[in-house]
Formats: sequence, C-alpha cells, structure tokens
Amino acid sequence: MTAANFAASSPDRTTARVRLRPTMTSDIEFVLSLERDPENLAFITPWERTQHEAAIRFPDFRHFVIEGGPELDAVGFLILIGCRSQNQSLELKRMVVQAKGAGFGRAALRVAKRVAFDDLGAHRLWLDVKSRNSRAKALYDSEGFVVEGQLRDAVKVADGFDTLIVMSMLRPEFSGRRELGLELRG
Repeated sequence: MTAANFAASSPDRTTARVRLRPTMTSDIEFVLSLERDPENLAFITPWERTQHEAAIRFPDFRHFVIEGGPELDAVGFLILIGCRSQNQSLELKRMVVQAKGAGFGRAALRVAKRVAFDDLGAHRLWLDVKSRNSRAKALYDSEGFVVEGQLRDAVKVADGFDTLIVMSMLRPEFSGRRELGLELRG
C-alpha cells in the first residue's frame, strides 16, 4: 500500500481533527486491544492477528490507524475493503474508536469517504452495522448513509442473534453533500 496521509477537520468545525495513516505491523497490538475492549466487543466481530496482518499487505484493503488530538495519538482504526473492485463498490469493514464522544469517529468517517470517492474512485461506499449499535447507526444516518435493508438475525451475539443493517452512500450523494459544504474537499 502506498503511504497515504490524510488530515482533515470537519467542514462545520464541530468534530475533532484526525489523520489516517496506513497501519503498520507494529500497530497490530493496538488494533487488537481496541477489538478486545468490552466497550467495543458487543458491536464488532473481532479478527485474528493474521487477518489484520493480511489486510495490511493485501492490495484490495486499506487498513488505517486513526490519529487524533493535539499530539495526533492513535485513537482508533478503520478498514476499507474492495479498493480494487471492478464494480467500484467499497466496504467500510470496520471502524473502531477508543474515545467515544470526542468527534474522532465522525472526523475519521469523513476522511474515509473522501479517500473512497476521491482517491479510490468508488461509486458506492457501503457498510453494515449491528442493530443494537445505535450510536454508530446514528452517526451513519447523520453522515448521509442510506439504509438499503436488513439481514435479520445474521450474527450470533452473547444473548442470541443480532440483525445487520446494510447502509450505503453513492458518489452522486457524496457530491451533493460536498456541494452543500457537508463533506471535505479533496
């Protein structure tokens, strides 16, 4: 993966400043610690170390560490899949942020959208979110993602099953939001 360094703050200045940098092997322990954190575990299906290591090397993936705050400390990570898709359809596979409520997730999502549409030429950026993850669902709603449907009881969780909500944003929707000043400029 070519080194990519993206820095941005929100157009409306209400979210934190973040930078995405490619994940290195030395970052894997940090990534795994976020996935294992009980505060996050209920909302994701954690990967094994080898899956993250492969994602760092595989050209179809972009695995980023989210850096934020005054010192640009590591505050989370995100993974894009389908970066070489002939269908120009990328998946936001995972986004985990350590400090909830500080604006890092929103800022990182805005940078990820810019990377997907401007840098990787996506026509469609999609994701799925567990129905019980109301905080993430509200973020995706507010950032212009549209619900496409549900995969009922698609994932096993500690107390039974959870439904996945599939959401997406298309390039024309992203461009329209950009014209309204709701998205980052490239």
